[in-house]
Amino acid sequence: MCGIVGAVAHRIVTPVLLEGLRRLEYRGYDSAGVAVLDDAEQLRRVRKKGKIKALETALETCRAEGKIGIAHTRWATHGVPSERNAHPHLCRDTVAVVHNGIIENHDALRRNLAQQGYEFESETDTEVIAHQVHAFLAAGLDLREAVQRTCAILEGAYAIAVISAQAPRRLVAARHGSPLVVGLGESENFVASDIFALVGETQRFVFLEDGDSVELTTEAVEVYDRDRQPVQRPVHETKLVVDAVERGEYRHYMQKEIHEQPVAIEKTLDGRIRAGKVLDAAFGPLAERAFDQIRSVQIVACGTSYHAGMVARYWMEAIAGLPCSVEVASEFRYRKNVVPPGTLFVSISQSGETADTLAALKEAKHLGYIHTLAICNVPESSIVRESESTLMTRAGIEVGVASTKAFTTQLTALLLLVVALGKRNALRPEQEARIVKELESLPEQIRHVLRLEDEIQAWAEQFGDKQHALYLGRGAQYPVAMEGALKLKEISYIHAEAYPSGELKHGPLALIDDQMPVVAVAPNNELLEKLKSNLQEVHARGGQLYVFADVDAPMENVPGVKLLRVAETDEVVAPIVYTVPLQMLAYHVALIKGTDVDQPRNLAKSVTVE
Repeated sequence: MCGIVGAVAHRIVTPVLLEGLRRLEYRGYDSAGVAVLDDAEQLRRVRKKGKIKALETALETCRAEGKIGIAHTRWATHGVPSERNAHPHLCRDTVAVVHNGIIENHDALRRNLAQQGYEFESETDTEVIAHQVHAFLAAGLDLREAVQRTCAILEGAYAIAVISAQAPRRLVAARHGSPLVVGLGESENFVASDIFALVGETQRFVFLEDGDSVELTTEAVEVYDRDRQPVQRPVHETKLVVDAVERGEYRHYMQKEIHEQPVAIEKTLDGRIRAGKVLDAAFGPLAERAFDQIRSVQIVACGTSYHAGMVARYWMEAIAGLPCSVEVASEFRYRKNVVPPGTLFVSISQSGETADTLAALKEAKHLGYIHTLAICNVPESSIVRESESTLMTRAGIEVGVASTKAFTTQLTALLLLVVALGKRNALRPEQEARIVKELESLPEQIRHVLRLEDEIQAWAEQFGDKQHALYLGRGAQYPVAMEGALKLKEISYIHAEAYPSGELKHGPLALIDDQMPVVAVAPNNELLEKLKSNLQEVHARGGQLYVFADVDAPMENVPGVKLLRVAETDEVVAPIVYTVPLQMLAYHVALIKGTDVDQPRNLAKSVTVE
């Protein structure tokens, strides 16, 4: 959530800032703004509520051009979405600040600054940073020292970038708990929330660590650690290219990313399976020895990643024979934990910056877990750096806020983990070979599902006037149903809930009528007959059923029941396959509803605050 872009160069940086903000739109935001120092060393600021297009229009009349500047897209936390709450925030036309995160002690800082004569124009926690930096500048500190001293008294999570008319050729930034990267150019340097903002300007990046601050000029980048001592951080060269974040022939990023799933899964499997085996080396040099000692697994994640973990629990216990617990990261952090001996801690995050998951991982490292493993899509992320071992999902950039290919590649990676642990416990070689064979055929099975899009689009038309929906599944398909319901509510704003099918009689059946569509996933497995019995309960009460079924499932099209044959799918990979039609259904319902598919209201792609 929120996006920061900053630049210092020998050219006008406003276009660079705007393009960076456009590349960060996927994170979600409600307002945007820029601040630059012009040739007269005066701060020029333009802010607008709404989309970046409104900011661009305002800049056509309110000129803000300079060779050093900062920009921001805001996702409201403190204060309603409005121009006065939008970033950058100024202090006495001398200091400009942009900020991601939450300052928890802002009330106390605000009172203290007000006593010193500072006046506040916004409801945000961020404005205290601008005033505090100004106060330290007024006391005689230079800009870097003023920012460092300010960070020392901030409590909470933050990434900040600061410019000042008193230091017209310097940009200072700092991070604690929120991501921030430095982009290295030729006689120009940049800072941003993530590398996607800057891939059009540079391929070379420095990833700041927690507690770091950095001073940028056109000729130098100087990094300081939490003790304010100069430190060298490694330079990374990214392989990302500008085209990777373009929509191409597709109407929305989400549609593009749904159709990218076969290739994303192929990349996730590449080099990790061979001759019917999962290669232990895929998990890194420390994993093989650690895996030999694993006796149970703890998975922690949020949102869609949590649903992936729930599927993995079924696999872990049924295939690997290992006890497995799955918990929402925000809950894990705030309760007492008992760690069984030999427990592997697995964190799952698309961005690798999910605040609650990252905090849970940091806490886990002090709780006695035998090993930590991250399943993540961003190699340079904080969760990857904090974990002892990692398995990258290789989904590529995912722009749509509602996750699609990140989820199916997470499931693929988790199944690799299950097999790697299982063959040390209950899994026989012939069983491993069968699962590997199914994984190898998975991309083609998904391509088959994608060819059903026209039929799924026709189903979606039946949801156009609906306000509620139920999703049903049994076994490992229950978390798939949860993910399907989440997708529908995220992008179409239809209230949707998921239940294990057997729970219908325990309350949800009271909701069934002809205005309540019921979506069910029905692979041809040992629970199919029980599921059919549950669906009959819905049908008998006038509910409208939409069933995604295996090609061999003994089910029939009857009035009130719409049936779509998905694929001939083995039970072990069925949760991955059946996810895809639910994604397409949500997407086409959202089109009918006319919502903003890629940037649904109130949501952010990367949740970097609690």
